[in-house]
Amino acid sequence: MLEPDLSGRTVLVTGSSKGLGRGVLRSLADCGADVAVHYYSSEAEAHATAEEAEERGVDATAVQGDVTDPDSVDALFEQVETDLGSVDVLVNNVGDFAPHHWSDLSIEEWNRVLHTNLTGTFLCSKRALPAMRDSGYGRIVNVGYASAEKGLVDPKNFPYFVAKQGVLMFTRMLAADTQEDGITVNAVSPYVVENSDEFPEHAPRGRWATFADIAQVVRFFCDEGSDYVSGENVEVDGGWLPEDV
Repeated sequence: MLEPDLSGRTVLVTGSSKGLGRGVLRSLADCGADVAVHYYSSEAEAHATAEEAEERGVDATAVQGDVTDPDSVDALFEQVETDLGSVDVLVNNVGDFAPHHWSDLSIEEWNRVLHTNLTGTFLCSKRALPAMRDSGYGRIVNVGYASAEKGLVDPKNFPYFVAKQGVLMFTRMLAADTQEDGITVNAVSPYVVENSDEFPEHAPRGRWATFADIAQVVRFFCDEGSDYVSGENVEVDGGWLPEDV
């Protein structure tokens, strides 16, 4: 696995107390980065993940916050800055879904899916950018969804697809807006990951994506040698192509 040198860098992965976010954070800690474990409600898991990161020889902190609330985002960044320093690498991983037919969704479910996936990505990126611009270095990696940019639609979990298409558009816009700042903005888009709630009948290449599969792409985006790669989206899906695309 590619191992960029992130020594002296501060990494914030949203939603990293467990699951994919935790897997990505551990991988970046292995590259020498000091890491901020973000959580919303999983406090015990976040502190355990931070302790595990410290065992890798890096500094770590657990930070609570609601990525859909501007004041909460500001507060969690302030804590990271106090504990570890300015955020150099931001991975926008948080994103809920609602696996129901669109006609059965409540407005609360619709808003929750759009806000956690898209608004959270917007708010955290906006808060991270000033310090990145000041330092002349920054890496933002957004988590999308495989085939979202192909116009994938499904009456089930529809707001998730809408939000992830928005995330990819935001990624390309922000990459264009940061060309002169030493910052890259990219997206990694899994299909089904090892801890998914639902597993379709067919697995591309005979298995589902592991956390390490996704973390490998995040590491690539964070590598110093990838500083000319921005505005890109890498699908980590084993070559999956839905029949209706």
